[in-house]
Amino acid sequence: MRKHLLQIIFLGTLFLIGGCKDSFLDLAPVSNPNAGNFYKTKSDFDLAATAAYNTLYTVYNPQGPVSYIGELMSDNVTIYNISGNQADKWQFRDYKLASSNTMMYQFWQDFYRSIYNVNIVIEKLEKAELDSDFKSKLRGEMLFLRGLYYYHMVQIWGEVPLVTRTLTASESLEVPRSSIADVLTQITRDVAEAKTILPVTASIVGRATKGAAQTLLGKIYLVQNDKTNAAKEFLEVYNSQKYSLLPNYISLWDPKVKNTAESIFEIQRLGGSATAPFSLYYNEFFPNSNALGFYGSGMNQVVEDLWKEYEAGDMRRLASIDTGFVDAKGSFTAAKFPKKWVDKTAPIVGQSAAANNNFMVFRYADLLLLLTEATGDVQYLNQVRKRAGLPLYGDQGYPAQYSTVALATEHERRVELAFEFHRWFDLKRTGRAISVLKPKGKDITNEKLMLPIPGIVRDQNPLITQNKGY
Repeated sequence: MRKHLLQIIFLGTLFLIGGCKDSFLDLAPVSNPNAGNFYKTKSDFDLAATAAYNTLYTVYNPQGPVSYIGELMSDNVTIYNISGNQADKWQFRDYKLASSNTMMYQFWQDFYRSIYNVNIVIEKLEKAELDSDFKSKLRGEMLFLRGLYYYHMVQIWGEVPLVTRTLTASESLEVPRSSIADVLTQITRDVAEAKTILPVTASIVGRATKGAAQTLLGKIYLVQNDKTNAAKEFLEVYNSQKYSLLPNYISLWDPKVKNTAESIFEIQRLGGSATAPFSLYYNEFFPNSNALGFYGSGMNQVVEDLWKEYEAGDMRRLASIDTGFVDAKGSFTAAKFPKKWVDKTAPIVGQSAAANNNFMVFRYADLLLLLTEATGDVQYLNQVRKRAGLPLYGDQGYPAQYSTVALATEHERRVELAFEFHRWFDLKRTGRAISVLKPKGKDITNEKLMLPIPGIVRDQNPLITQNKGY
């Protein structure tokens, strides 16, 4: 049993995907029991790369790790009655996490399964007799994904086992947690290499690019409080003129509008059928009700504190937050919930709305606000406010309570990027989590800025220590 569970954590299951190559989401899973005879041709690696990219659907699932930590543990949202194990889910909201939390264990598994799918492609590429340009680009994509996942993991758990190759069950018993410094060094190295070999424009929609790698690398530097190198990466993306703000913020959330000039890295979804990877955000963020023919999960319900954070006249509030819904009988129910991924034209498949919305992991407005954070220059922040039709920082009418550049950036990131899984990570990175969240009723302490290592993981591998406070 112990060996089996370790294989789940460190090895996971590789799903190989086949089909057309216009977009990685267009491919449907098939099994391949003989991996030893696989990883020979370019087609083999295209399939394996698709399997690696499909792990984004798990990590950025609306009930996945980045959502729970980025939003539910912040001051943006809450949950009330919700499907599934309510007690374990409320632990995130209430900062009462236990090492026995089943969701926490699931998130740990999700990350390591995803990393396995990435690592196996990197390993097999080394010995593959393929075109060097193809191998180089694919290696860059996999290094980007591995860096992205460890970027989140090191912020969630701190020290984690650093796995950069595929492991047997017995080998996994000998892997302790690596220091935060070592994890950050590894992902800095990975993503720095990725940026040198990734193309400026992806040949397949949804694949990583140089701009995506540089954006991630800048974020990794910011986590280390290295604003000089962070600014250097962000400025190169900015000066590339590859990206720009859309004129209308509302148009970003049209389910038919995808992969725009504002998108730096975007997870592809395809609505309309049960076999396509349709978007789950509409279902999961809708109130816990089946009033519209599908069953909403009630995740990330909007709190009044966020509603009030928006300034008078900020059109982003009603573009981001719905205030209620009308059921089939015409009755209105008041409820505040995320609106960015609503798709009212989505067909109902089973008890789900097969929505068509993509999810932007990185977008240009995020980059502009990070540039202000890294440089202290408000010209970038003011571009975001100008699109929103609001007074610019430094001009008459700008809210007096955000008098410093740091507070102005914090405010702007909260309202511009609401529900996009940034808020908790932003507050932790800037050292503001406790001072912001504690007065709002969150039972947060310095020790709770790291989440517990799942107890079952420690039972399986006694070399893995627990974080303080758990």
